Amino acid sequence: MTLLDGKKVSNDIKDEIKAEVDAMKANGEKVPHLAAVIVGDDGASLTYVGSKVRACERIGFESTLVKMPHTTSELELLKKIKELNTNDDIDGFIIQLPLPPQIDTQKVLMAVDPSKDVDGFHPENFGKMALDMSTFIPATPFGILELLERYDVDTKGKHTVVIGRSHIVGRPMSILMSRRGWPGNSTVTLTHSNTKNISQITTQADIIISALGVPNFLKAEMVKDDVVIIDVGITRVPDEEHPKGYVIRGDVDFEKVSEKASFITPVPGGVGPMTIAMLLKNTLLAREQRRT
Repeated sequence: MTLLDGKKVSNDIKDEIKAEVDAMKANGEKVPHLAAVIVGDDGASLTYVGSKVRACERIGFESTLVKMPHTTSELELLKKIKELNTNDDIDGFIIQLPLPPQIDTQKVLMAVDPSKDVDGFHPENFGKMALDMSTFIPATPFGILELLERYDVDTKGKHTVVIGRSHIVGRPMSILMSRRGWPGNSTVTLTHSNTKNISQITTQADIIISALGVPNFLKAEMVKDDVVIIDVGITRVPDEEHPKGYVIRGDVDFEKVSEKASFITPVPGGVGPMTIAMLLKNTLLAREQRRT
């Protein structure tokens, strides 16, 4: 069994990006600038955005954090997005989700300039991805592809089962794994909460990508020997014995499933760190596109 170490690979990617940024600085060029907008004071969102800002500092990016109160109106947020769209100093920006209930998330994501949409959520970028055109791939799916590539995981002709159909992970992964090229060229089955007899499908899978958000959902009896497991799930499970009062669990019963898997991602330390690394990579791509 080989552990797909997202922590190590993400650090490698950050080092590679830093080298490119150092070369930009040496040539007197403008370095990439990533902005993040957060509305409200959701603890998990603040932690996540904070880690993005620290990652920018480490690799030499410029970063801007825009904090707006939870009472912010949809109109106020759209006005801020318009400012970021027209600010030539900003290469890419993200809107941290979830947004407060008074704001229409889809309307907000639609307002982001596709050329600055480093999250890859805008319909224009999603459509280009589906058509195999050059575009920003959503950071988590992009990170999964990078892990598969760097660990030389064979995907051609394999049966990939995706669990979960979110626009952020499940649906894009089903498209990307069936595309021509590598990683890709696999036959994909997309499953979700309404799929009947899901274990009959997962036991036939060569590769399983689970983004369901249900701790320990995927059991050892649901997979075959030598399966490749990508666990995208990340759930806080209460644990009174742990100093934090909780532990992080993935969708996969790691202890048992890892005994059968050929490759598997841990939680934490698998897909999670890759998401931020690929967001930085998308920002570098946005800078390069704006430079040409």
